Amino acid sequence: MAFNSTYRMLLAPLLFLYAMTAWAQSASPEAALRQRVNLFLDEWHDDAANSRLRYFDKIAKDGVYIGTDKSERWTRDDFRAWAKPYFERPTAWAFHATRRNIAFSADRKFIWFDEQLSTDMGPCQASGVIIDTPDGLQIQHYQLSVAIPNDLLDGIAKKIREYEAKAIAH
Repeated sequence: MAFNSTYRMLLAPLLFLYAMTAWAQSASPEAALRQRVNLFLDEWHDDAANSRLRYFDKIAKDGVYIGTDKSERWTRDDFRAWAKPYFERPTAWAFHATRRNIAFSADRKFIWFDEQLSTDMGPCQASGVIIDTPDGLQIQHYQLSVAIPNDLLDGIAKKIREYEAKAIAH
């Protein structure tokens, strides 16, 4: 009886691994690409959360990052220079995707996505374009925005107009 229990304990993980391998091999190329993109983006966000400079290596050399401020349109290298003080801290910023949609071209070389994020700024939304290169996935374009509930938009828009009027006056 002990042999039988031990045998089952050893066999169960092996059967699980076999089933997962079979499932992964049978997954469609589209499903595999979506999984790859999800892992890539989750790792990218984790790089920022842990101040790993490889965060910037995931952005294409000619890639663009558009931040929440209307003045923020950064090339990768300019973004890296601007963010340097943030990446000297233990955490630059922490974004966690709560929802993500992924689509791609027929040849699967161009991938576009949108995601909703939990951040220290509150809920945000982002969209981006990724290219699949021989060296791996690279972010070509990323645009981040703060998600403002429609019920609050009038008041926030008024504050923005007041803020900009003061900036022009000075």
